[in-house]
Amino acid sequence: MALPRCGTDDGKSRAAGARRASPAWRRRRTAQHGGRWYKRHLTYRVVNWPSYLPQHEVRLAVRAAFELWSNVSSLVFWEAQDGPADIRLTFFHGDHNDGLNNAFDGPGGALAHAFFPRRGEAHFDSAERWSLHSGKGRNLFIVVAHEVGHTLGLEHSPVKSALMSPYYKKLSKDFVLSWDDILAIQNLYGKPSKGLAIQLPGKVFTHFQDWNTDFYDRDRQQRSLSTYYCHSFFDAITADGDHNLYIFKGSHYWVVSASGNASDPRPLQPRWPGLPAGIDACAWSQLSGKFYFFKGGRCWCYAGSKLEAGFPRKCSALGLPRHPDTALYFQQLRRLVLFKGPKYFVVSEEPLGVEPYYPRSLRDWAGLPPGTAGAVPHRHGSVYFFRDDQYWEFDQAKLQVVATGKWATQLAWMGCWDANSEQVLF
Repeated sequence: MALPRCGTDDGKSRAAGARRASPAWRRRRTAQHGGRWYKRHLTYRVVNWPSYLPQHEVRLAVRAAFELWSNVSSLVFWEAQDGPADIRLTFFHGDHNDGLNNAFDGPGGALAHAFFPRRGEAHFDSAERWSLHSGKGRNLFIVVAHEVGHTLGLEHSPVKSALMSPYYKKLSKDFVLSWDDILAIQNLYGKPSKGLAIQLPGKVFTHFQDWNTDFYDRDRQQRSLSTYYCHSFFDAITADGDHNLYIFKGSHYWVVSASGNASDPRPLQPRWPGLPAGIDACAWSQLSGKFYFFKGGRCWCYAGSKLEAGFPRKCSALGLPRHPDTALYFQQLRRLVLFKGPKYFVVSEEPLGVEPYYPRSLRDWAGLPPGTAGAVPHRHGSVYFFRDDQYWEFDQAKLQVVATGKWATQLAWMGCWDANSEQVLF
């Protein structure tokens, strides 16, 4: 029950989960409680959105979510910029007049819920850690696509791989919609009027900031991107010997000078050829002057912009954790340190591998929470850890956390002056 899930009532589908899905059962699932629209052309409207996500990217994600369903059925959707619409998507916090059972509870738990036709509403928890790529955070696209299914009349599916499973699926190389989703929507609205159903794999939808946005105002988009990491959270962070910060998010990175001036977003590929988007962790080594990147079970090592021989390699085979939360070069040990959940690993560089007697418990880092997204040693002597909009200052002499707070508004050296002046943070 602690897993993030849809807050819409399962109706009969939870009891049906123990039975094998069949066409007859599917008709009951979609028609008994959900109902359907009695027209094929529907309008939708995004009433509001999280302030830390660019509006044009949210609109792209929502449009893509509706197109998932129109690609495999006879439905056609149009966005209404304002005024009435058949389907309305709104972000709320806590109780929002849906009854106490539907009140949102912050990060985790029920992320969203929706109403069947013909009320046509989907509600989302504005306090959730929403993201528009497949790395860190709750993927807004997949949750919207699921809730849109409810507004079209679909109930929860007992098929684990289905988009309409009560627990939100993760994006992968597989198709977003399962055979169960497609048959269910076609049972209500029929097949596409022209051509065949179009299916797309999840990897197409992993980075909406990389989609073509020529039809949006370029100046507004550039202003949004220039402080994009300040308005939400990032994938990884590290610092070099000149105290320049490198902040990574999706397929871009920012350089923040020691004086706190942030660069415009830069694409990863020209600087580190072959490096994938959405990295899990990064560390710059004071010992070798090299950048180490980690994603999944693989790692990359660059001297400048040159990939070192033998990389990328399968670091999980060397005992390093898959999908590490944070990477750090720790000067006191003269080693890399990887953090994963409640444990940490001390890693040598030559040869690359986990030191004996590790992993150890995170309790050694007194006061540090699990699941941090990055860490940097500061020139004043502390190590700063980050997660979402929070930071933790770790005193290397006392070996404990001595302060915590909001990094974008309290740490001037993070380069968020422009974002702070707009007063739209979090």
